[in-house]
Order: sequence, then structure tokens, then C-alpha cells
Amino acid sequence: MRKITLSIIVFFISVSVFSNALASETLANEYFRAWVASQSPDATDGDLDLYLSFLTDDIGHQHLPYDPDSSREPNNKQKMKDGMSFYLGTHTSYKASLTDIVVGNNVIVIHYFTESQGIHPQTGEIIKQAYHTIEVLELEGDKVSVLRKYSE
Repeated sequence: MRKITLSIIVFFISVSVFSNALASETLANEYFRAWVASQSPDATDGDLDLYLSFLTDDIGHQHLPYDPDSSREPNNKQKMKDGMSFYLGTHTSYKASLTDIVVGNNVIVIHYFTESQGIHPQTGEIIKQAYHTIEVLELEGDKVSVLRKYSE
């Protein structure tokens, strides 16, 4: 009887872990699609809002070397929206391909490759970039509470 009980417990734990991993992978794919849409040349405020809907209001954001502080503050999502709105639609081309997703306990790591070209809104300078990015998404419930971005 103990073996049967233990087998049932292990089974349900395994199903739960698999289910959580599947949900996290789905979240990662939806997050990535929303990110790509927010960077496209024809991105709208709606695309930006959809991307930001994945984040907590007090999101901690670190994107070295541009944004080194990942402290969580009550209005951080609004600050991100303000910053992203400044650059909204400045890409003349944007392409990103998802390379890998790794799921852990309350964390998702995504790796993708990006090619973009755009015009800087202040200087008018043409900017061309191609690089790999790794994003570490620390989760709180079903939202990203800390975002750490590493690019070449």
C-alpha cells in the first residue's frame, strides 16, 4: 500500500511540475511575441501596452549598460512605458528569432537573436544592430517582476 501511495504522490507532483513548465513556456512565447510587436516599425501604443501587461507595476528592470539598477519601485512600469514610447515606431526594420527557452522555479530565461535598423528620434542618426539577447524573467505569480536583459 505504501508503494502505491508513494507512486500516486510522485505522479501528481510530476504532473504538476510538467504543467507549470508548460504554462511558463507558453508565457515565454506570448511575452516574446508581444516584445517583437512592440519593436516593429508599425508598432502602436496598443502593442506597447500588450507587452507591458506581462510586467508588474513595480517591475525591476536591468539592461546593462543602459539601465543597471533593478530596484523595484511602484511606478517603474510607467517609467518603462514613457521610455519605450519615446522610441516607439523608430525602427525601419526589425526581426527577431527565438533561439531557446529555459524554465526554472519562478524564472524563465529566453534567448533570441535580433536584427534592427532605425532612425534615432533625437539625432536622426541611422542605427543598425544585430545581436544576441538573453532575458531573465523573474516571476511573481503570472507576471514578470524583475527583468534582466543581457545583450552583446
